[in-house]
Amino acid sequence: MKQVQIEKGKVLIVVEIIEYIPDSVLIKTIIKKTTGNVSAVSFDSGEALTEKTSPFDTFIQVIDGKAEIIIDGDSHILEAGKAIIIPAHSRNTIKANVRFKMISTIIKSGYEELPLS
Repeated sequence: MKQVQIEKGKVLIVVEIIEYIPDSVLIKTIIKKTTGNVSAVSFDSGEALTEKTSPFDTFIQVIDGKAEIIIDGDSHILEAGKAIIIPAHSRNTIKANVRFKMISTIIKSGYEELPLS
C-alpha cells in the first residue's frame, strides 16, 4: 500500500492529521528521512505499544487526550500540550488508558559529524 504524503508548504491542523480507529493504534508518517522522522499517532482507549528500546532519543508530544508514557519503569501521565523525551536505550512503552493522539519525533544521532554542504 502506497503511503500518502502530507503536502509540503501547506498549513496543517495537527490534531486533524490522524483519526481514531476503534481498538487500534494508527501511525501516519509526516516526514521520513534517513536522519529521522516525524509521525502522528492515535491510540484508542485500552491500546498500548509493546515495551521496546530505541538507539535514538524520541520526543513525544500529546496533542489530544491523555497518554501514559513508561520509561524504565517510571510512569508519566501527559495531557494535551505536554511533552517528554524518551532517552535513547531506555525501556519504554506507551499506553492509552483513554484515547489520545501524539506527535513522535525521532532525530537519529551519529549524523552530527557529517560535513555541511
